[in-house]
Amino acid sequence: MPAATMTMSPETMTAKSQDTVPLQDRAPLPDVTARLTIRQRLFRREVVEVPVFKLDEHGGVIKTDRLFEPGDVLHFDLVLEMPFDDVRTDRLEGLVTDRIKHCSNFFYFVDFRQSSRSGQGRHYDSLDRVLELVTRKQLLKERRDGGAAGPVHSV
Repeated sequence: MPAATMTMSPETMTAKSQDTVPLQDRAPLPDVTARLTIRQRLFRREVVEVPVFKLDEHGGVIKTDRLFEPGDVLHFDLVLEMPFDDVRTDRLEGLVTDRIKHCSNFFYFVDFRQSSRSGQGRHYDSLDRVLELVTRKQLLKERRDGGAAGPVHSV
């Protein structure tokens, strides 16, 4: 008898601290943007800044009006705005695993590419730094607001 497997649709995926908040109702992570590098033509590239809605060591969720298909590989930088100097992770690669249409935009579920992770250690060290700083900022904001800020975003 085959073992039963449980699958989750992206619509029901929620962060561990936001079990009741659907993705469409969340606000983007504060001060975090992804700068996508999109190839337009043979020698022309465009950089597009998009908000990040979820971020962890395995991947994240971004929202944009650009059209990508599951299986596409995205090249991007993550930028965390800080008071004195921004913290950046340059030249990350992510695999689009799923998308959800929301109004005129799409939420894209992006997994960091493991093959590039092993070959680009310093980029992922800065990714760990961004994750740590975002978590700290959210905890400080929650403490400052007295817990009335609502649920903390998953990082």
